[in-house]
This record gives sequence, structure tokens and C-alpha cells, in this order.
Amino acid sequence: MWTESSCRAVLGFFSSSVRSTALRDTGAARRRRMVFLMLFVRFLVLGALCASVSHGLDITSTGSATFEKASGEAVMLSCQFNLAPEDTGPLDIEWSQLASDNQKEDKVIILYSGDRAYEDYNPAMKGRVHFNSPDPKNGDASINLTSLQPSDTGTYQCKVKKAPGIRSRKMQLTVMVRPSKPACSTVGPSHLGKDVQLKCVSSEGTNPVQYTWEKTSDTKVLPATAVMDSTGSTLNVRNASNSASGTYRCTARNRVGMDDCTLNLRVVPAPNTAGIIAGAVIGVLLALILIAIILFCCYRARNRKKYEKEMSYEIKEDVPPPKSRVSTARSFTSVGSQRSSVGSMSPSNLHEYAAKSMYNALPSEEYDRPPSQAPVAPLSRTAGPNLSRMGAVPVMVPAQNRDGSIV
Repeated sequence: MWTESSCRAVLGFFSSSVRSTALRDTGAARRRRMVFLMLFVRFLVLGALCASVSHGLDITSTGSATFEKASGEAVMLSCQFNLAPEDTGPLDIEWSQLASDNQKEDKVIILYSGDRAYEDYNPAMKGRVHFNSPDPKNGDASINLTSLQPSDTGTYQCKVKKAPGIRSRKMQLTVMVRPSKPACSTVGPSHLGKDVQLKCVSSEGTNPVQYTWEKTSDTKVLPATAVMDSTGSTLNVRNASNSASGTYRCTARNRVGMDDCTLNLRVVPAPNTAGIIAGAVIGVLLALILIAIILFCCYRARNRKKYEKEMSYEIKEDVPPPKSRVSTARSFTSVGSQRSSVGSMSPSNLHEYAAKSMYNALPSEEYDRPPSQAPVAPLSRTAGPNLSRMGAVPVMVPAQNRDGSIV
């Protein structure tokens, strides 16, 4: 029985024979034409026989097997196939994401078996993978992947089985992230005669991300002294002049997308640093002087309060003398007088005792006054002898000054 491999082998053999015979034949032109005619007839007969050979199950998709898509986009992985009459077994279609490591298992993402599609087979791709045809058994096993993610990057295999035929096809999918909107900024001051750096950085984006700078104002030409780094993210404008002022645009791009930002550069003369330093020194000195004045005023106010407090302690009011000392001294005088009077009392001097009773009376308000306030009565010459005759005992009463202390 003729097979595809045997037909190819025979055709290859006769093709090589024709070429070798044509090279070896150096005879007459008539003989050469006869040889070519015979070989050509044999070639046609074998071609007809091989064309009648059945190929069985075969995948006929011939499109690209490599895809590069941006995150969030969709892609269709093609897998068209043909069936032969001898393929009588049940039809099974299996799509899987091959593991990059041989130690790991392949991940099946979608199945078709028993006239039924299983599209939610892989939880990571649930709702994002579908068969392109509502009935894959008609020869279309292609699938659609939607809302692509960077984790979807990998090698995918379409395997079609219908016993005894088995065929498969592999495709490579790369999911890339578009560059995010870059941020444009200047590094350092933009002064005349100084080097100015313009930076452009995109926080997201699958590498390689390339940056390009262009001037969109005035002459729309970058300064002659402008130099970009290897990736183009930094533009160095050396010895900046007034002509470098203007609007610049930076574009970040990779294989799946691009975005840009703008920057307005204004080159100005350098400030007078000497004047700034002098002003700063003067400001510091004024601040120190003000602080010294505040501290001096606080110190003076504190000393004044302390002086007034000490003066209030030195000024004292007149304090009346204690009554206990005066009354004690007078009580001793009264007791002594009573004892003397009682001891010398007789019928002959009763009238004298009666006269003494006036001294036994309680002291009046006049005697309660301090010595400094009580009126002083003039002493007569006969007061001393009369008191002695009446039996009075002389007692010395201590004197007091105006503030009440005993002298």
C-alpha cells in the first residue's frame, strides 16, 4: 500500500535520477531527449499515485505561530484541521500552556470531548478563553483569548485526536505591557552656562522601553550641545544658553505601545550668590540681636519683681504688745497686795483695807492698752509712802517699745 512517506521517497529518487542522468549524458541530442522523456513519464505516473494516497488527520493552519500582544488586548490562536475517512474514533481537542520547566506539568486551559466544550477548565483563565467556532468538530479548533495578562505569556499547544490520527501545533504568545505616561522633569537649576538635565521616566512598560526627545517650539531642533544616554531617558544640555529654552517632548515606546509627556524649559541667569549670603548673614545677626533684647527685658522684669518682694518684707506695721504679759504682771501685783492687806488687817486698819479694795478691781480698758498708748499719770511725792503704809509690794514691770518687744 502506498503511503505518503513512500511516495515522497520514490519521487525524490526519480528526481535525483533525472538530474544525474542529464549530467552524465553527453551523447547525441536525440538520445538525451529520449532519456528525459522516459523519466518525465515515470515522474507523472508516480505523482498521480501519490496524489491518490490518503493523508489522514492533518492540521492545515499555516498562519503565524508567534504573537506579540499588549496587556488587555485579545488574540486568536488558529488551529484548523482535516479528518480522513479512516479516522473513526471520538474527536478530542485539547489546548494547553506548556511548562517552561520540564519538571512541571503542562496546564490544560480548554477542552472539547464527547461533543461538549469545557471552557472554564482553568480557573486562572475562567471567562477569558473560548472556542472560535460554536462546533469545533467541523474542523475549526481555534481559540480566542481575551483581556490578556502578562502571566498569559508562554507556549500554547493545540492537540487534535481522532483515532488513529493525532496531530498537534505549537504557538508562542508574548503579552507585553504598554509604557505608562512618562514623567518629564529637570535635574538641578536651569542657569545660563550650566549643564541642564532633562529626565523622562515611565513607571510601567515591558522592556525594552526606548525614549526619544524632540523640541516642539522655535526651531524644533535639539540644541547642538544636547546629548542623550543609551536609553534616551536623559537628555543632557551642556553649557545651556538662551536658545535652549522652549518646549520639549519625550516619547516612551516599546513593541506594543507608546506614550509621551512635555516639558517647558526656561534657562535664566544665575542668581547673585554674594548678595544672598550677605542678606542671610544680616538676617541672622538681626535675629540674634532681637533674641538678646528679649532676654534682657525678661531679666530686668524678674529682678524688679524680686526687689519689690524684698521691700514688702522690710516694711512692717505696728503690732500691739501681747496682753498676756501685762495682765500677768498686774495679777502678780494684785495678789501680792491682797496678801499684804490680809496679813495686816486688824480692827484698827479696816478703813485702810476698804481703801485698798479699789486696787483689787479688774483692770479697765485703760490698763489694757499697751504702755505706749496708755496715758501716763503724774506721780506725786506722797504716792510712794502711802502705798508702803497700805502694805503694797513694789513690782518692776518690763517696758515695751512700739513694736511690742520687751526692753
